[in-house]
Amino acid sequence: MARTRESGRFDALRDALDDHGGGVRFVRAPGRVNLIGDHTDYQGVWCLPIAIDRDVLVGFRGRTDGRVRVRSLDLDASVELPAASEIAAWARPVAETLAFVRDRAGADSPGFDAAIASTVPIGSGLSSSAAFEVALVLVAASVAGVVLDATEIALAAQEIEVRASGVPCGVMDQLASVAGRHDHALLLDCRSLEITPVPLPPDVGVLVVHSGTERQLAGSAYAERRAACEAAAARIGVAWLRDATVEQVADDPIARHVVTENARVLGFVDALRARDAVRAGALMVESHASLRDDFAVSTPELDVLVELSVAAGAFGARLTGAGFGGCIVALVARDRLEAVATAVTERYRSDTGLEPDAFAVTAVDGAGFTGPS
Repeated sequence: MARTRESGRFDALRDALDDHGGGVRFVRAPGRVNLIGDHTDYQGVWCLPIAIDRDVLVGFRGRTDGRVRVRSLDLDASVELPAASEIAAWARPVAETLAFVRDRAGADSPGFDAAIASTVPIGSGLSSSAAFEVALVLVAASVAGVVLDATEIALAAQEIEVRASGVPCGVMDQLASVAGRHDHALLLDCRSLEITPVPLPPDVGVLVVHSGTERQLAGSAYAERRAACEAAAARIGVAWLRDATVEQVADDPIARHVVTENARVLGFVDALRARDAVRAGALMVESHASLRDDFAVSTPELDVLVELSVAAGAFGARLTGAGFGGCIVALVARDRLEAVATAVTERYRSDTGLEPDAFAVTAVDGAGFTGPS
């Protein structure tokens, strides 16, 4: 069944491009869920995401006239560049991608036609935008003959995100999408950009539950939180809050979250390596409390989901991503995933009147070229 659905996605992209003759190539870029370590990447601290089995899939073919046409099957919308008028918000990353690649390849780089389909929920905190931008960079670089390594792809996608959205995001999402590894989490050192794969215990699963409230990052206090972190670092006299001590930030809740979260990430990695899911889960709960109380980016809905997940038997749970809505992530015994998902969604629906969506995710390899099997 899954293979049939996947084949159907390739067919839908070919249909959108009116091409079944084999001239279309495909790129996929996964979304990510962050197990622990949020609002730390822009302070050079560690975080621990996994690339997930939900992705942005792009079918594309080159053009010789320098023009670019992109269609989103999910939004039923298209953009053609150069555009005669202002382009829609969803298509701004396309324009920024072209600007980046043409800076590298020169003004005469060729264009392309592309069709896009995504299984990463938009506004969920699972990095649908980062996956979109990583996929676009791969497509545009391929067509233009520009060679980029994994780190360059991630940094390009980050730059495109900042330019397109105005949100001063860190690089965690893009690195996770590019560098994902099957059955592993990724310990990202966001200062050096070093990546250390960490095996996930085979008897533990990852459950994501969408709160039914969409995250609005560009309209959120994300930029304010980042500015507060930078101000705290300057006040202490360090370049990054990564280099601050707990004592130095004891009276600053925003900075305190970053410093204590740093320690929690490393403790969580130790717990995974020891296959201590109970300890890992406790650190997730502590992380959520810090994001809720010190960093103030949670919502009542996310808080309820965390409480319900733990009550239903999860080892631990926390909001994932920037907060302000979207999803929580829970660590659950693999043979209890379905039972926990059912218990949480039924109670949440009854208590809030909102419609949640719970689904297990697995860690997958990072972005690259693909095709129907």
